[in-house]
Amino acid sequence: MANTVLDTTPHDGDHSRRDFIHIAGVAAAAGAVGSAVWPLVDQMNPSGDVLALASIEFDISKVVEGQQVVVKWQGKPVFVRYRTAKEIAEAVKDDTASMKDPATDASRHKDGKSQWLILVGVCTHLGCVPNFGGGDYGGWLCPCHGSVYDTSGRIRKGPAPLNLPVPTYAFLSDTKIKIG
Repeated sequence: MANTVLDTTPHDGDHSRRDFIHIAGVAAAAGAVGSAVWPLVDQMNPSGDVLALASIEFDISKVVEGQQVVVKWQGKPVFVRYRTAKEIAEAVKDDTASMKDPATDASRHKDGKSQWLILVGVCTHLGCVPNFGGGDYGGWLCPCHGSVYDTSGRIRKGPAPLNLPVPTYAFLSDTKIKIG
């Protein structure tokens, strides 16, 4: 029988074809993985109803001095309070008092608009909604566990660790605010 020898030396055309097939295969696999993963990532985006509630506008001309209005923003109550001169004076007087979460009254409202206090109305202890006018400091009292907030929404007594949060807001005009 005759011995036949196979030519196993690579030809220039075979390398470039093999490289192309490898690159095309990797690109196809990456495309398949990307198209499988994208729906999983995309479903984590906020839904349309949440985006619609990203910000709200409120007409503050209807609120009289000493009154508080509760509006709903992102499913949470927001207190819009038109503070009296007495409430502002009490809050400023207590700026140097010992507090769990120290903050000045000036840091809790917009410059030049100290009469308007806008707070997320959720107790920072367990998420209850505090009532205005209770407690020792004339501000809010959480009826569930006894957290007491002053007229600037700062925690003064009780188990709550933080002040009532101040949401992002802006005055669009003298009579309109945008929350969020």
